[in-house]
Amino acid sequence: MKTKNLLFVALIALFAISCNSKGQTEKNESVETTVTTNVADASIVNVYYFHGKQRCKTCIAVGDLAKKTIEEAYTGNNDVKFIEVDTSDKQFEDLVNKYEVSWNALIIAKGDNSVDITEQAFANAVNNPNVLSDLIKKEVNERAS
Repeated sequence: MKTKNLLFVALIALFAISCNSKGQTEKNESVETTVTTNVADASIVNVYYFHGKQRCKTCIAVGDLAKKTIEEAYTGNNDVKFIEVDTSDKQFEDLVNKYEVSWNALIIAKGDNSVDITEQAFANAVNNPNVLSDLIKKEVNERAS
């Protein structure tokens, strides 16, 4: 009886793992498709936040503030997108190479018109978030028009 119970539990665990793995793969493919489509569409302003697996307080603040700024200022505007890019994820390799990112970066781009505001982002995200938020909106608006 114990062997049957163990076998049953093992089968349930295997099923759960395989379902979760499939869902994650589908999610990653969806993200990759969306990013590829956005990069190819020169009418969309993309706000890219590049980061590695390990992030410090300031790295997290830059990403959170950039995302919040885009979500609040451009709600309903399908021509402005925030895209978080894990530089260690192979699905983003072409994007990382395009912008020559080696670790963290905040880049705003529309087609080939891009600006790297990483230095200003890291200088202001924690102590002067309004300065960074205003800069993000300024750079997005310059490209959106």
